[in-house]
Amino acid sequence: MKQILLTAAAAALALAGCTTQAPPQDLPATPEGVCNADTVQSHLGHKASAGSGAELLRLTGAKTLRWVPPRSAVTMDYRADRLTVSYDDDYTIVRISCG
Repeated sequence: MKQILLTAAAAALALAGCTTQAPPQDLPATPEGVCNADTVQSHLGHKASAGSGAELLRLTGAKTLRWVPPRSAVTMDYRADRLTVSYDDDYTIVRISCG
């Protein structure tokens, strides 16, 4: 039984090395709307609102906005076109970053 499991594990590892896939050809080489949060750090301490979110998007060049409420978990995937804005319980912006 142990030999069968070892053989199956070895086969799975061998096949895993063969499953690399090329990215689809229709994806752009560089993403459009690359975010730059350096220009908006002066907005720290401002109130989070729909209007401030729209202004931050415009100023950073990002295509999407992710609001991060207090004590929230967010994914760690990096997206060059996404602006992430964290705020506290009083809706005060405490962090602005890209990704």
